[in-house]
Amino acid sequence: MTDEITITKGNFDTEVMKSAVPVVADFWAEWCGPCRVIAPLLDDLAKSHSGKLKVAKINVDQEPELAMQFNVSSIPTLLFFKNGQLVKQQIGAVPRQVLEKLVKDII
Repeated sequence: MTDEITITKGNFDTEVMKSAVPVVADFWAEWCGPCRVIAPLLDDLAKSHSGKLKVAKINVDQEPELAMQFNVSSIPTLLFFKNGQLVKQQIGAVPRQVLEKLVKDII
């Protein structure tokens, strides 16, 4: 199982809602500067919590329906899912320590 995956409308339910481990859903876009800033931090989190956490990348330009479904109007937006439930949300780029605390709260 890979710990960082690309999400589409077609695999969202399986990869996020039915995931056996908590999921950080990263709503991003290629043109978004703050998204590029936090991307390596999310990559590190996926690796350091391998098997206990998934990072799901959702490109808002390619998956506008998913962005609308979760009322994502600013990016980056991170949605934290546990047992198929949305439990936390973080809008905007934040330091590594903040991301680590958010992740520790859900795993």
